[in-house]
Amino acid sequence: MSHQKVTAVILAGGQGRRMGGQDKGWIEYQGKPMIQHILDRLTPQVDEVIIIANRNVERYQSLGVSVYQDYLKGFNGPLVGMATGLEHARHQHVVFVPCDGPFISRELVQIFLDQYGCLKKPVMVAYDGERLQPMVVMLEKQLLSALRQAIESGERKPDRWYATIGMGEVPFLPHTLCNFNTPEQLSDQSS
Repeated sequence: MSHQKVTAVILAGGQGRRMGGQDKGWIEYQGKPMIQHILDRLTPQVDEVIIIANRNVERYQSLGVSVYQDYLKGFNGPLVGMATGLEHARHQHVVFVPCDGPFISRELVQIFLDQYGCLKKPVMVAYDGERLQPMVVMLEKQLLSALRQAIESGERKPDRWYATIGMGEVPFLPHTLCNFNTPEQLSDQSS
């Protein structure tokens, strides 16, 4: 598989409240941390990988990729992580995934690029057949200033911001978009 001139950003900056405050990227699933599952699937698809993390930064850096903290201090939600990712990305197309979704498609980036070629929307959001999955998304880097303005005006909901920009829905097999939000979900999948 060839690397695309795309930056992938793994969002690992949340508080993990529903996981008892654990850093979800480092929760073990099938014998390795979730962040490693995602890197194994994502790295062959792209030219650059970035992790956005607000804790365990040195541990994430040990994975050999660039790690940045949210440009706003505190836990301000995924849009702030996305803005941080856009700021540091080298490429025009930036794909975002959460750190707790170890099943992402091995063709994720190509599927996004193919749909972008058809729809030409600045925001391409994963769709599982029933609802949008707003944390799996491809954004144009040029959206950085618009995103920062939205954040400064108080916007914190990704799907609401996407709708104001213009978005295309990109269908994916539902299981590739599954993520773990609670210990119960993790134990259900592990058994």
